[in-house]
Amino acid sequence: MVVGMRALTWSCSFFEDDEDAKPGRFEAWMDRVFGEKLEGILMTLVMVLSFVMAIGIFMVLPLFIANICRSFIHSDTVMAVLEGVIRIIIFIAYIKLVSRMEDIKRTFMYHGSEHKCINCIEHGLELTVDNVRASSKEHKRCGTSFIMIVMIISILFFMVIRTDTIWLRALSRIILIPVIAGVSYEFLRFAGRHDSRLVNVLSRPGMWMQGLTTTEPDDSMIEVAIAAVETVFDWRTYLNENFPGWQEKQAAQEERGAVSHDHGAAVPAGE
Repeated sequence: MVVGMRALTWSCSFFEDDEDAKPGRFEAWMDRVFGEKLEGILMTLVMVLSFVMAIGIFMVLPLFIANICRSFIHSDTVMAVLEGVIRIIIFIAYIKLVSRMEDIKRTFMYHGSEHKCINCIEHGLELTVDNVRASSKEHKRCGTSFIMIVMIISILFFMVIRTDTIWLRALSRIILIPVIAGVSYEFLRFAGRHDSRLVNVLSRPGMWMQGLTTTEPDDSMIEVAIAAVETVFDWRTYLNENFPGWQEKQAAQEERGAVSHDHGAAVPAGE
């Protein structure tokens, strides 16, 4: 979260510079009082607020909504499943709501271009616009999949962890967040390293959920994603180590494409 917030803040600074907007009175007062510490303070406040809201909306709220049904549902197992289903519905509704914003739509397109770049490399292909465009926009190690796995793992946890009062149940949801997140992360890591049929089936719900958070990018976004990958990752060395002969295969593929194009161009119109 810290790295992500810093990256977003750094990115936004370019937009602010381009706009050349004057700060308001409140911003000027904050800058005068906190000086160089302002950015760090604001980042901390945003992170804390986001974390508290996420716990309240996605962990505690589903519990209280499901508790309404406790008067006629007496099975703790059914209640745990109902709570998990409500949690997933709230998450889907949240993603659907924020995806209506133009900036979020562009973010989801860049999210898709990121996945396409990684899939392109991990399938032994040269990082070019054509290869990236043809790659999948879903990826097993996506953060969206992680959130979905957290929700599913939480159902399994709360099916066996039972308390007498709703307040203890709410407290257990908060206390067990690190444990559930840790188990979910290990599964996501395992799924990213294995390609068995069972792992693919278990990963499928997260991949489906990525249909909401990834969108097909345009070529300019793919170029940005390629530049970002090349800045932080030596993909050529990775391909040399894991896909020997990838350059020859790429050259042969390009040659076949050129020959096919020439033959197509030689065919008279209408034939």
